[in-house]
Amino acid sequence: MELIFATHNQNKFEEVVFLMPKHIKLLSLNMIDCFDEIEEIGTTLEENAQIKADFVTNNYGYNCFSDDTGLLVDALNGAPGVYTARYGGPEKDANINMNKLIQELGPSKNRDAHFKTSIALNVEGEKYLFNGIVNGTITQQKKGEKGFGYDPIFVPNGYNKTFAELPLTIKNKISHRGRAIQKLITFLNTI
Repeated sequence: MELIFATHNQNKFEEVVFLMPKHIKLLSLNMIDCFDEIEEIGTTLEENAQIKADFVTNNYGYNCFSDDTGLLVDALNGAPGVYTARYGGPEKDANINMNKLIQELGPSKNRDAHFKTSIALNVEGEKYLFNGIVNGTITQQKKGEKGFGYDPIFVPNGYNKTFAELPLTIKNKISHRGRAIQKLITFLNTI
């Protein structure tokens, strides 16, 4: 089966390719010559994921899935949430985002947070939704060189290292995206 993952993010694409079964040929937006920046105007992660999947299906005719991920911090009433990628500004710079989050948390003892990934799948004219969540805490400083986004400041529960310090094989098993992708893969194996 050929399936489009509606992303321009090469790091995210490589994480998902690593998880996909071999019988699914996964393509990114760049691989189908879609260079549009699909505007995320939804008010929830689920809405944003569906907007991106619908854009590809409606404009290119492919079976497609898209994700949207948010970091929800308890002490910040769920922020940055749906604005996770552009928390520090429209340039979507990971370092600016992390610095702003660390600054806003300040010395707060409550550093509990969770990542949530929502995946919208459009396949054979039907729409499906899958979610994955991982709980953890926000560090006071960046640690690690692996991963992307907020990985250097997020320690998943049960671990003493950030996502940016963990090997990809472990991160993929326990992460929000990994959990949502596993649900997607289980479903794809039934059709």
